[in-house]
Amino acid sequence: MTARPTVAVLDYGSGNVHSAVKALELAGADVELTRDKARVQAADGLFVPGVGAFGAVMSQLQSVGGAEMVDRRLAGGRPVMGICVGMQVFFEGGVERGATTGGLGEWPGVVDELRADVLPHMGWNVVDAPEGSVLFEGVRDERFYFVHSFAAQSWTLDVIRPFPEPHVTWADHGGRFVAAVENGPLWATQFHPEKSGQPGIRLLSNWLGTL
Repeated sequence: MTARPTVAVLDYGSGNVHSAVKALELAGADVELTRDKARVQAADGLFVPGVGAFGAVMSQLQSVGGAEMVDRRLAGGRPVMGICVGMQVFFEGGVERGATTGGLGEWPGVVDELRADVLPHMGWNVVDAPEGSVLFEGVRDERFYFVHSFAAQSWTLDVIRPFPEPHVTWADHGGRFVAAVENGPLWATQFHPEKSGQPGIRLLSNWLGTL
């Protein structure tokens, strides 16, 4: 019998952690909600949830040493996955109501407000996943659940060979925005897989299969 992968869900004060824990368990993981540095490093995967304002999430992450935990894992090629604002903070910064907050800086670019007539973007939407995506295997044509007003609306990371090009998935609400990224050990989604029913569970299972 194959052992279930272990996933640490980073406990830093985000509001959607328990639904994320349950979804990951359904997808096939042994899950622990923790902010303990040793446990975060020991887990097969680190899951970074996030709801609310970019600045508030960054403040909460910094308060528990989250930036250092993420950086240490990625430096060792250890898998990390973020969702919603937990994805946005991997960019260089976020702009909300004229104020810019620095992000974790793993990817270039700034998260800012969607240019749509109706905000927030709330509900089910399709995505445009690239060929070769592992995350969307078997769910490429499904809909996923979004709740957000801000997103990264461009992708400018220059990859130097021999490193592979990231798989970047897009969605549209008043214009194209980044809906998901698969970039080496760092993967993330703007939507909520834990609120996306069976397609979301399958997507999480696809991530777990890489751990």
